[in-house]
Amino acid sequence: MAVGVVAVLRPTGAAAGSVADRGTDGIGEDVVRFSRAELEAFRDATVPDLVGAVPPRLVFVGINPGLWTAATLTHFAHPSNRFYPALHRAGITDRELDRVAGLTPGDRVHLLERGVAITNLVPRATARASELSTEELRAGAVALRERLGTWRPRVVAIAGVTAYRTAFGVPRAQLGLQAIRLAGAELWLVPNPSGLNAHETTDSLAAAYAAAAVAAGVLEPSGDAGSVGPRR
Repeated sequence: MAVGVVAVLRPTGAAAGSVADRGTDGIGEDVVRFSRAELEAFRDATVPDLVGAVPPRLVFVGINPGLWTAATLTHFAHPSNRFYPALHRAGITDRELDRVAGLTPGDRVHLLERGVAITNLVPRATARASELSTEELRAGAVALRERLGTWRPRVVAIAGVTAYRTAFGVPRAQLGLQAIRLAGAELWLVPNPSGLNAHETTDSLAAAYAAAAVAAGVLEPSGDAGSVGPRR
């Protein structure tokens, strides 16, 4: 494999992103590759919010799109990101959505039908969230309030406590349910699913996301203490 190329395996016949190089590994599987130059071409690009016509119950808020997300127009798309594995483990989705080459239309509909929407604090794509300025984060907080006022979800889950502290001027905020509401919605701070966040596992992410989903009515507690199930 050439130096500077990121590659992942997908089953043969799966749809790849529009700029992905779909080669073969010689054993019947497609390889989705983005060179560093291809990813860099998406710096400062924006990614549409995933939201439908029906008001969502639960809005997940990322910090900003990564370059892989911008390349595939799919939130939390990087191969190392644990967002979709955690959603599945939490019971929010009925399967683990394969996001690496971009969610399919059916995957997007599945999330919307579950009452889930996804947006970001800051719209522009960067390689790392640390590249964002304080001014961008604060402006993003203002814009987020406006969107949420239109969507009117039950619960907002912001995935990134450090970015939240800066964006909303709450330096001591901690993970979990917040005492304040955001645009009328119950506010939860949940862990960032990035693979760079070594403090969390897929299991711990799933537990945090499930708690917010129960509060939103996306999941309901099951008969077993501490477990949850999809709302029928």
